Amino acid sequence: MPQFSGEYDCKLDAKGRFRLPTNLLKQLEGLGTDFMVNRGIEKCLVLYPKTEWEKITEELNKLNMYVEKNRRFVRYFMRGSSEASLDSADRMLIPKRLQEYAAIDKEVIVFAYLNRIEIWAKEVYDNMLGEEPEDFSSLAEEVMGNTTPTEGE
Repeated sequence: MPQFSGEYDCKLDAKGRFRLPTNLLKQLEGLGTDFMVNRGIEKCLVLYPKTEWEKITEELNKLNMYVEKNRRFVRYFMRGSSEASLDSADRMLIPKRLQEYAAIDKEVIVFAYLNRIEIWAKEVYDNMLGEEPEDFSSLAEEVMGNTTPTEGE
């Protein structure tokens, strides 16, 4: 599984394209130029390499579609998902409908972590980060405190 990292300021051109940053392109080497982009759980977009998207859809296919909650989740998760690919200038087009969902206009933040790349409207991203918990230490303990340390820690 790829392990992406980085936070990048990018700009959309008049056609709704942005250029992927060089450092991120290096991390994507060997994963191809085809991606899937969909609505994130928060007001952002999430970009997945096709191989990662296939793993996610395999998990979704395991859900029992006779259970209403499962159907609703899959519909909401999959809404707006679109194929995306890099052009010869390493630019990616964000579909208009997805731009509207994420309130993306000109300035975007591309935030890469774990196996995904989030695309945020700069203002929305800055506001989200402004809501940082007062006691990040307690949040870290609550979320990570039950993980098993790896050898050498």
